Amino acid sequence: MPDRRPGWTARLRRMRRQVQVWSKRHLPPGLRLVAGLLLMLGGVFGFLPVIGFWMFPLGVAVAALDLVPIVRWIRGRQDNPPKDKR
Repeated sequence: MPDRRPGWTARLRRMRRQVQVWSKRHLPPGLRLVAGLLLMLGGVFGFLPVIGFWMFPLGVAVAALDLVPIVRWIRGRQDNPPKDKR
């Protein structure tokens, strides 16, 4: 009988998505970016006991909630330069 449990990559994807949904619902936009940066900073010190390397990709996922709309807005402004008023 085959094992029907999801693999570790599927579990990690699901966990990342749950953290993103939670942070989107409970944290205001500016604070999400700060929380993501703090998670990434904690991930740098992954050799310490409670703080781990798992924090870095999670911080990227949380910070991306705020960065993606900003990048899209900047790209949209670059694609549509202002027209001359003559």
